[in-house]
Amino acid sequence: MRNIGEANGEFPLLFQNSQIMKRLSLLCFFVGLLVLEASFQAAQAQSAEPVVVKVWPGKAPGVTEELKEKEFTEGGKKMVAGQPIYLTTDITSPELVLFRAKSNAPAPAVVICPGGGHRLLAYDLEGTELAEWLNSLEITAVVLKYRVPSTNKDFKCLPALQDAQRAMRVVRSKASEWGIDATRLGVMGFSAGGEVAARISLQFQQEHYTKADEIDGLSCKPDFSMLIYPAYLVDKDELRPEIDPRKHPNPAELPPFFMVHAWDDPVTPISSIELAKTLKQANRSCELHLFDRGGHGYGIRHVDGAPVTDWTRAAEPWLKLQAGSKK
Repeated sequence: MRNIGEANGEFPLLFQNSQIMKRLSLLCFFVGLLVLEASFQAAQAQSAEPVVVKVWPGKAPGVTEELKEKEFTEGGKKMVAGQPIYLTTDITSPELVLFRAKSNAPAPAVVICPGGGHRLLAYDLEGTELAEWLNSLEITAVVLKYRVPSTNKDFKCLPALQDAQRAMRVVRSKASEWGIDATRLGVMGFSAGGEVAARISLQFQQEHYTKADEIDGLSCKPDFSMLIYPAYLVDKDELRPEIDPRKHPNPAELPPFFMVHAWDDPVTPISSIELAKTLKQANRSCELHLFDRGGHGYGIRHVDGAPVTDWTRAAEPWLKLQAGSKK
């Protein structure tokens, strides 16, 4: 005699239901894995976003009117290596943008000052693209979005110089939080940003603003300085006297310098030549790389036929020597 359940077909039905439940469970499991993976990737992307901090605890010195920052590319009017330049201006509240290196130990760091004639900033060409390169060397990068356009007619560099002095101090105050070795903090500047970097490296003993808080008790002196096609360092082919290393109260405290320029740069290479000459006369460390041609405003974008655009090849061993980079 057959079992009643078998006769009624209940056991096969229960078997089918259990199989469906198993498949549903597996489906839910895999969906859950996909959700977790998506969440993990989103978290990674979020953690990869650079940290942004304000340079000043309140308004920057002398700021009376807050402007809304403008970002633009000029419709691709100016291209470098076939790519447009991302520009920004109307910055009245300067910021530091952190690009942290992957390192298990406190890493060296560089504050980057993009150029732009004290009118705007070439934010990607002379900022974020350099941060990526420095990160590849296990060096943390901090891009300084200093105030532009300058509001000081007599001394155009002053607002940016104030921002840069404060920026060096803020970065040192964040050293533990950001995994930075505060004794290996350098500065890098391009064009007008090169003037900013030069002045902060040569005039660190001078206070260019009234102290705002305890952070201003920290040193603003760079441990090494990189000037890439720096501008506005000379007047009638003579180095401006206030940045003359020979006139520094203690030349032995000046950091080592690395400079790059092209002879055909419309922003005269005499800026780099005169500074290098006077640094050596003051018996200070300086490495100057002059190229026959290449013009101005190339960042680190490779341009065929312009070896100056590959200046990072010379910079990497210098950085290893000065900053202790690992690559």
